[in-house]
Amino acid sequence: MASWGRADFEAFRNIQEKIQSLKDIDMNAFCIECSKEIAARLLSLVVRRTPVGKYPSGSGKVGGTLRRGWGAVADINVVKEGDIYTVTIINPVEYASYVEFGHRTGNGGYVEPQLMLTISEEKLKSAIPKLLERKVKKKLMEALSGGN
Repeated sequence: MASWGRADFEAFRNIQEKIQSLKDIDMNAFCIECSKEIAARLLSLVVRRTPVGKYPSGSGKVGGTLRRGWGAVADINVVKEGDIYTVTIINPVEYASYVEFGHRTGNGGYVEPQLMLTISEEKLKSAIPKLLERKVKKKLMEALSGGN
C-alpha cells in the first residue's frame, strides 16, 4: 500500500481557532459603534450645510444659533428595538423646521427651504455601505490576526 506522507495541520488549527473567535465579538457593541459613527458623519455634514444668520453690527444679534443647536457628537444616543438601531438627530432651536422646509413670511413672501438635514442624509446614504464594509473588514482582520 502506498504512503501518502506526513502533513502538518497546525496552520489549519490556528485559523480554525481564529475563526471561532469571531463568535466572541460583541455584535451589539459593534452595531452601536457603527450607528454612532454614521450619526457623527451626518452631524458633520448637516452642521456645515446649516446657514448662519447675518445681522448688522450694533443690532446685538449674533448668528449661528441654528448651527450650534445641532448638539455635540458626544450626545449621540443609540436605541435598539429588536434588530433595529435608531439614532435621533434633532435641533431644538424653535425655527429649525422653518429653515429646513421653508416658510411664508408675514408680508406674504416665501423663504426657500434650505434642506440642510435632508440633503445631508441623501449624501450620507451613498457613503454608508463603504463605511460599513471598512468597519467589518477591520473587525475581521482584528479577529484573524489574534487581537480584539
